[in-house]
Amino acid sequence: MKQLIQMFLLMMMIVIATSCGKKDKAQQQGPPPAVAINVDTVKEGQPVYYDNYPATVTALIQVDIKPQVSGNITGVYFHDGDHVYKGEKLYTIDPQQYEGAYEQAEANIDVAKANLIKAQKNADRYLELQKNDAIAGQVVDNALADLDAAKMQVAAAQANAQSVATNLKYTTIYSPIDGTIGISQVKIGTSAYPQTLLNTVSSDDPIAADIAVDQSLIPKFSEILNKGMSKTDSIFTVSLPDGSLYPNPGHITLLDRAVDQTTGTIRARIVFPNSQKMLKVGATANVRVENKSAQNQIVIPYKCIVEQLGEYFVYQVKDTIALQKKVTLGERINGTVIVQSGLKTGEIIVSDGVQKLKDSSAVTTKAPKAPSSKPSKTQ
Repeated sequence: MKQLIQMFLLMMMIVIATSCGKKDKAQQQGPPPAVAINVDTVKEGQPVYYDNYPATVTALIQVDIKPQVSGNITGVYFHDGDHVYKGEKLYTIDPQQYEGAYEQAEANIDVAKANLIKAQKNADRYLELQKNDAIAGQVVDNALADLDAAKMQVAAAQANAQSVATNLKYTTIYSPIDGTIGISQVKIGTSAYPQTLLNTVSSDDPIAADIAVDQSLIPKFSEILNKGMSKTDSIFTVSLPDGSLYPNPGHITLLDRAVDQTTGTIRARIVFPNSQKMLKVGATANVRVENKSAQNQIVIPYKCIVEQLGEYFVYQVKDTIALQKKVTLGERINGTVIVQSGLKTGEIIVSDGVQKLKDSSAVTTKAPKAPSSKPSKTQ
């Protein structure tokens, strides 16, 4: 029993000694060292940034080339992808059947005119006889009816000839507009019908990019549209699929007549010069819309921001203490961000070292590196 008591007392002494040692060690360590940081001064500016809108490049005018008569293709007079001009010959359809029909129609006109001459002479003769009561009235009436019928036959024959002549004319197909023609859908010898798509011609200079704009921005875009812009304004620019910037700025030409009820957006059309044919119909791109702040706004480096549970903070330095401060952010512009609320001009904030800080951390600014006293080597 005595040995057990001695062992218990010994253990108690060890525990007390250990706890005192830890306390002394903690007292010797003191507060954590100050964190070395870099600081920045909050300033105001007038930032310029861009809103990006997915866009589809579209032609201002685009026409599907379809024949208006049936027949075999006998000629193709362009190369795929050529620039063609209004009135330029593109295709021909075998005209033989239409030439034969036209010749027959012209002959039918001659026959109808001969019948008209005969009917006219009969009517004139019977009318003279009627003056002397030398012919029955019914015979005269029949002659006049035959004359009217002959006149109508001439008119019908002329109308038929005009229709056949039109069909004959349609055997040669011309470009309806200036523009670029696509890849031909038919070759020489192909049978074509009025619904056969032969090709498509689209205008390419200028060319448009259509974007979908949220309905809340209608007043802004309407103001730009009504104000008008010169060709040198750069409010609208295009970022190409490879990331490069299209060299020519554009201008807005229209807002669609109605808002899409499904998406709550309205279509806006931006027109760009395209003399180098860099923009192709159907291509996707991004239209950048420039925003210039009319008032000074606070802009800070984005690296100053700390995000916690969906909220944003910066560390403001007061004396040697970094205090966490909540901020409301606006548009992010490259490596900077607009601060809508939470900061004032002239305040000092941490720009480097935020990942090491907690609220009320002790800080010290990093001392600049002293310049080397050794001369640099020349090669």
